[in-house]
Amino acid sequence: MFRGKKYKESAKQIDRSVQYDSAEAFGLICKTASAKFDETVELHVKLGVDSRHADQQVRGAIVLPHGTGKDVRVLVFAKGDKAEAARAAGADYVGEMDLVEKIQKENWFDFDVVIASPDMMGTVGRLGKLLGPKGLMPSPKAGTVTPDVAKAVQESKAGKIEYRLDKTNIIHCPIGKVSFGAEKLNDNFTALMGAIIKAKPAAAKGQYIKSCVAASTMGPGVKVNAAKLL
Repeated sequence: MFRGKKYKESAKQIDRSVQYDSAEAFGLICKTASAKFDETVELHVKLGVDSRHADQQVRGAIVLPHGTGKDVRVLVFAKGDKAEAARAAGADYVGEMDLVEKIQKENWFDFDVVIASPDMMGTVGRLGKLLGPKGLMPSPKAGTVTPDVAKAVQESKAGKIEYRLDKTNIIHCPIGKVSFGAEKLNDNFTALMGAIIKAKPAAAKGQYIKSCVAASTMGPGVKVNAAKLL
């Protein structure tokens, strides 16, 4: 894989054989981020579970202490009073069958989070094949199927993120921007890791957190020592 000059310069400052203390790791990430834009910092956590088994799923949602630094576009499926409450809470798009048809016919995806009131799930279910692969399907576990749509909108806007395992048993999550600085990134990291540790399935055997790597959009990965959080 081709790596640019800036990436190579940044990589020289990071020892790949070392698991850094989290505060030091985020200090390094902020120091080595060299892009002209405010890079997103992502966390990649490999877990010692098997996502093929229903009793070893790890999934949930958490509002990060300092948010993600991203302007989140929220779509809400609701009607009546709930639709009004969602609009008042700051939802970008609110509707019913009209939005389902817009997504189906126009392949429209100008949103980051989908929230639905429980009575709308029969309608939203028609979008399963379109929203599911993009990780946008509302679910009670993530708090995106809820009678209190207004609260869900506010949390999403405040920096609520969903974490879930992919097929390779890794959780990928944004935890902020380089401009946050090491301290705020570390706070968000600690909050997310706390939630992942709390979500450990009873069926999980052996070492739960196999590895933990953080990286900015254009920067090299930095191994973070998560053992002390266990």
